[in-house]
Amino acid sequence: MNKRSLIIVLAAVAIAGAGAYGAWSAWDRAGDAPKYKLAKAESGPLIAAVSATGTLNPVVSVQVGSQVSGQIKEILVDFNSPVKSGQLIARLDPETYQHRVRQAEADVDAARAAQGVQQAEVSRARASLSNAQRDYERKKTLVEKNFISPAERDTAQNTLDAARASLASAEAQVKNGEAIVRQREAQLAAARVDLERTSIKAPVDGIVVKRSIEPGQTVAASLQAPELFIIAKNLTDMQVETSIDEADVGRVRLGQTASFTVDAFAGRRFEGEVRQVRKAATVVSNVVTYTVVVSAANPDLTLLPGMTANVRIITAQKDKVLKLPNAALRFRPAGSGDEKKAAVAVSPAPTSSAAPGGGGAGGGGLAQQRERLVAELKLDADQQARIDAIYDSMRDKFRVARDLPESEKGKAQERNRAEIRERVSLILTPEQKKRYDEMAGEAQAVRSGAGGGAGRIWIVGEDAKPRAVELRLGLTDGSMTEIISGDIKEGQEVIVGQQAAPKASGMPGPRLF
Repeated sequence: MNKRSLIIVLAAVAIAGAGAYGAWSAWDRAGDAPKYKLAKAESGPLIAAVSATGTLNPVVSVQVGSQVSGQIKEILVDFNSPVKSGQLIARLDPETYQHRVRQAEADVDAARAAQGVQQAEVSRARASLSNAQRDYERKKTLVEKNFISPAERDTAQNTLDAARASLASAEAQVKNGEAIVRQREAQLAAARVDLERTSIKAPVDGIVVKRSIEPGQTVAASLQAPELFIIAKNLTDMQVETSIDEADVGRVRLGQTASFTVDAFAGRRFEGEVRQVRKAATVVSNVVTYTVVVSAANPDLTLLPGMTANVRIITAQKDKVLKLPNAALRFRPAGSGDEKKAAVAVSPAPTSSAAPGGGGAGGGGLAQQRERLVAELKLDADQQARIDAIYDSMRDKFRVARDLPESEKGKAQERNRAEIRERVSLILTPEQKKRYDEMAGEAQAVRSGAGGGAGRIWIVGEDAKPRAVELRLGLTDGSMTEIISGDIKEGQEVIVGQQAAPKASGMPGPRLF
């Protein structure tokens, strides 16, 4: 090969190498470019709901006990037995109470006999009084005629007074005897009532759902009546008693539609409505809950008392809204500066805990909320400095709240939010405070699922880079959020995540083997 041919070959190899390097560089840069996960804004129904678990119970459940002690002699019903009001369902051994009745009857007879004796004493005392009265009148007349001495008249007078006292005493004894008779009669009535109570009767129409006794068992009724049976008045009309967390109970109202499932019938959904929101709070391990009663029609007696129900209460519903995934509201692109703001966000709550009015479903942190306060409230330099001092002093408290157990985290975050609202309000003018209160209301609406907050999403711009879009948000069901206003249309793709393409380790060389 001559020199010229060698130069041509070397030039061709250099050109091919340059082309391969350029292609490899472009491929390597393409590998470094971020790839985004996209989702579409869609139109459809949106339902906000509160979920909880509860227990199925009859609407009216009567506990049947015994007011007297004794040994169970007979049981006339069993589990699932239908009963009528007044029906005999069990009997205690009545022998002891029968003896008490006979003793009380004898006491009444003795009291009545004693009363007869006392009445005879009254008659005798009246006769003695009449005789003493006549004797006194005769002696009074004889004294006037000087036939006897006045001393005999005075003696007759004393005898008359004694007869009157004897009559009064006898009449008092009669009244005492009458009282004793009434007392003995009351004791007899009580003994008969106790005897009657040895017959246990059903207080209502219903079905026996529980029996706690066996024949021969001894029942001891001292300070409280022992439970013998539980009778459900009507199993076709039941209710679910569910515990709702204090953060959600404000969204629950009477008459709201509810549905629930039970494990025994996994493929079936039962319908009901909120019948009662009880105001008595239950505190367990510092967790406050309220009992909400949901109706549960049971015409075919499918549902049984004691079943665990998974309840879903619909608190708000819209038939057709423009909505997007909540993941789009949480997304922050790398290099946008928002990831730094997210780094200082110390509250994981859906709405910023720093500013009561904003954050939307995507959060955004204390720094983002500071920017919103400055923009919407038009804070001056002094107010901004004081806001910065408040936020700096609260960051540690939010970090502590973030690390608390789930049962205590919500309360701690709410306390921090309340403290910030109070401290910020002190540095605002009346006009600023009015707007700040409106922002607080919007934030509360977002936390409760009613919407009303602001949010930011990102779309892929014409330059293939993320572009921020500000939105006003509405109802949320936890996975999708309503868009009330904003530069977004149905079917438009939004960024919900970012995935870096796998980077090549180097340009592959030619295979030698």
